Amino acid sequence: MPATLEAKPAMTTNPNSPNRAFPLERTRNIGIAAHIDAGKTTLTERILFYTGMIHKIGEVHEGNTVTDWMEQERERGITITSAATTCNWKQLKQEGVFKMFEGINMRVNIIDTPGHVDFTAEVERSLRVLDGAIAVFDAVAAVQPQSETVWRQANKYKVPRIGFVNKMDRVGANFENCIDEMRKKLGANAWPILIPIGKEDYLKGQIDVVNQKAIVYVDDNTMGSTYKVEELPAELKDQAKEAYDNLVSAISDLDEEVGMLFLEEKPITKEDLKAGIRRQTIANKFVPVAGGSAFKNKGVQYLLDAVIDYLPSPRDIVPAQGHDVDNPEVLIEAPADDNGKFCSLAFKLWSDPFVGKLVFFRVYRGKLSKGDTVYNPRTNKRERISRLIQIQADKREDIDTCYSGDIAAIVGIKNITTGDTLCDEDHPILLEPPSFPDPVISMAIEPKTKLDQEKMSNALQRLAEEDPTFRVFTNEDTGQTIIAGMGELHLEIIRDRMMREFKVDANAGKPQIAYRETITAKATGEGKLIKQSGGRGQYGHVIVNVSPNERGKGLTIENKVVGGTIPKEYIPACKKGIEEAVLNGVVGGYPVIDVNVDIIDGSYHDVDSNEMAFKLAAIFAAKDGFKKAKAILLEPIMKVEVETPEDYQGDIMGDLNRRRARIQGMEKKVVNTAVTAEVPLAEMFGYATAIRSLSKGRASYTMEPSHFEQVPANVLAAVLDQKDGK
Repeated sequence: MPATLEAKPAMTTNPNSPNRAFPLERTRNIGIAAHIDAGKTTLTERILFYTGMIHKIGEVHEGNTVTDWMEQERERGITITSAATTCNWKQLKQEGVFKMFEGINMRVNIIDTPGHVDFTAEVERSLRVLDGAIAVFDAVAAVQPQSETVWRQANKYKVPRIGFVNKMDRVGANFENCIDEMRKKLGANAWPILIPIGKEDYLKGQIDVVNQKAIVYVDDNTMGSTYKVEELPAELKDQAKEAYDNLVSAISDLDEEVGMLFLEEKPITKEDLKAGIRRQTIANKFVPVAGGSAFKNKGVQYLLDAVIDYLPSPRDIVPAQGHDVDNPEVLIEAPADDNGKFCSLAFKLWSDPFVGKLVFFRVYRGKLSKGDTVYNPRTNKRERISRLIQIQADKREDIDTCYSGDIAAIVGIKNITTGDTLCDEDHPILLEPPSFPDPVISMAIEPKTKLDQEKMSNALQRLAEEDPTFRVFTNEDTGQTIIAGMGELHLEIIRDRMMREFKVDANAGKPQIAYRETITAKATGEGKLIKQSGGRGQYGHVIVNVSPNERGKGLTIENKVVGGTIPKEYIPACKKGIEEAVLNGVVGGYPVIDVNVDIIDGSYHDVDSNEMAFKLAAIFAAKDGFKKAKAILLEPIMKVEVETPEDYQGDIMGDLNRRRARIQGMEKKVVNTAVTAEVPLAEMFGYATAIRSLSKGRASYTMEPSHFEQVPANVLAAVLDQKDGK
């Protein structure tokens, strides 16, 4: 394993190009991520309004927001694809209020991400290239299942976060409960910096904990643009003082500089405290939390101030790390520096109806201009850049140059996939691509007319290029085209896009589950290929040991042949054969996962042996081993959370039990009861309709993949019959 690199102090030389509009120190790349309906898009819309990028606030329910620009998003009121946009923010000078970057114009690049689990790839690849994030929480529902998923994704990429407790205007809003759940469920060291004043219909503004001031919003027709910074009224002083003391104590425990002042009983100034909060937020040891209501236009401006004050610039984070192309054991750093050799990561592909294929990329080092040539180490190919674009949701603005820390798009580049590195040919580097989950659901699809066959193939190929969690393949037995994705909604949107963007009308079969197979015992398998039909024949003989791997480890293959019973030149062919064997298992023909295969013995013929013979022999040996190793069928299990009024709780739980659910727990919320369960995906088709019927439309649910489990014996026969089309 390569050694990890320590974070290094910021460079003393100036990394900024003289031509860039905003220095690196004044740039913030942030994402807005949360559970479904927490208010991400509404918050993004307010940020764009208060920064002057738009002059009229759009609403999700009216289908006129900037970042939900796809027709499907506007019709359904959900975010489907992550949308990038850019704005400028200058912290307003308020008397008596300390702001770290007061009066300086800052560049904020924002990516609004989806909340639905079917589009989790959009969140994954966005967090891979962002420097910070605003995690949005519903003040009533608090931490929800997808909140936990997004938090785990941010942890994986070490993205510093600010929490925003939204919807403080709703009945049942509870700011303290939300922070408590962040600590318990997410393990976040979360402390308030902006506490809501009032709640529900009486939400007025925020307590600025650091500055001990009250920010009161004026309810007029300025859409939240007018507010006053006042002294704290008497009834809020004790709450504000307690919050300040808790904040100082929390930072003192984490930050050496503030801790020394605290221990030496020296005064801790606002500058000291804010600098400590910034250091610990960037180090991912502290999460500042603000409360407000994006929909009611209260609290967004000071949240933006917190983004500037506490989230990192591209220079504040650990330099991007990649592998040497020729030696993967060697790590190379790519610090943010306009003057360095160009290095970037392509994190998203998109087919634009007006400009063609767009490649979204994040520049980590150097700069890129029109006319430059970039190198792709994966394909070993060079491409000339003819057009660069700055993204504003669905609007495109041509630019001549993009610099380190920037997020932009290239038009027309070929032979590229999500996660590719684009760099300087003389200084090649391979950056770590984002990782994506495997599809859990599939269905057969065919065009309504034979004339559309080619159009459908092209459409599916383009859509699969864009979306790493969407797969297209042909069923070898039936010849059908199969599409696979993360859920029913995911595949529904794919079909909708085929119709609207590519003018392909298609019929779809019933969704199928992405079952898997594995083995539960150790066994030895033997495979022989002997063909003799006059002249040169075919001979291959392979013996393997198969054993279960720990869950999630996948396929591992080891060569344990001694004495040259299988010549070294045939071992790669044996490994290829084993890799092919796991694509179709012995129980139902599904992919085999989490197995270890040791190649232990075999024999060869001086004349008749060749690579193809050993590849086929290895396939036979692996299949023979799987049959003897007590192979079982696995099905995807989903984590389901249902929020229901108490009146319908019994009916909901009865229905879940009929669906083979394991109830994990029940939690009384302010208004509803939350039921958490693990349910096989096979039993969840049509659940949206069922839950509406059972609760008269008042219950809601969320679902995300959890793990694979063995299919029960009483269900196995039905699954295999369905596979065979009986």
